[in-house]
Amino acid sequence: MAYLAWVPDPRDPRGVRHSLTSLLGAAVAASLTGATSLTTIGEWIADAPDRVLSALGIRYDPLRRRYEVPDESTIRHALEGLDAVAFAATAGSWLNDLATARIEVEQAAGRTALRRRRRSLAVDGKALRGTRHHTGSGRATHLLAVTDSRTLAVLGQVEVDGKSNELTAFAPLLQPLDLVGAVVTADALHTQREHAVFLVEQRKRTTSSP
Repeated sequence: MAYLAWVPDPRDPRGVRHSLTSLLGAAVAASLTGATSLTTIGEWIADAPDRVLSALGIRYDPLRRRYEVPDESTIRHALEGLDAVAFAATAGSWLNDLATARIEVEQAAGRTALRRRRRSLAVDGKALRGTRHHTGSGRATHLLAVTDSRTLAVLGQVEVDGKSNELTAFAPLLQPLDLVGAVVTADALHTQREHAVFLVEQRKRTTSSP
């Protein structure tokens, strides 16, 4: 939850009753249970038990002795104004730190088999199902993402304008990640000299950093 505090709050601070962290946390939790729209996200939060609302940081009214559950319009306003790029970068940083910590714990436990296994990062582009009717061009939203093959965590993703523009997004997508000792896989589109040079140089920069 602390990582979500890094995402800029787009709302006017006057009259804000619910923290952005609690709204984002609730929206993520609802989505993980199968909520696919703002309406179903609002319904999930309204039905959540007190222990879940407490864990998510939902505002508690000590006078009424109850949690003030945000309604759908509050959630919609926060999510529609959210900086999607900042949120994706923050979520990717959190997942990357979790993956790194897991590997360090496994190594400290003396699991030599895992110690010899290289980290594998898979880069792949996908068109998002159900987004075709929500874009001005009539084409589905296209994302290029990088996934840790061991943990299956999406460490970062960027929106691109169709399959051809995945090339220009390759380096910016991987730039924030530690690629030392990692194997990066991608489809044939990315067999580019520039990509190979970037991967080698990025490893050198990461290794030489303090």
